[in-house]
Amino acid sequence: MVTLTDFQQLIAQQRLCSNTLPKALQALFYDKKGDWDKAHEIVQNASDNDSAWVHAYLHRKEGDLSNARYWYRRSNQPDFTGDLNQEWEEIAASLLKNVSTFG
Repeated sequence: MVTLTDFQQLIAQQRLCSNTLPKALQALFYDKKGDWDKAHEIVQNASDNDSAWVHAYLHRKEGDLSNARYWYRRSNQPDFTGDLNQEWEEIAASLLKNVSTFG
């Protein structure tokens, strides 16, 4: 299993994300790199719950709370009200449970 620390180290070491990662994790990668637009582009047309969860986080980060609430409902996740960094870490840690390697 890939850990949150492993993922954070990958982000620190690489400029581009591997296309072998699930779209939701690719979006979190680019968000952490400071590319909100790229992150949003990756998840905006995805139909899976994980991508919807990241989509909700991105809109909350943007300050569009009504849109974020819509995406939280689509993802079957509760609205998050805490720190954005904490939410990013919680989403990443949850999604990484299903990843065995970076590619």
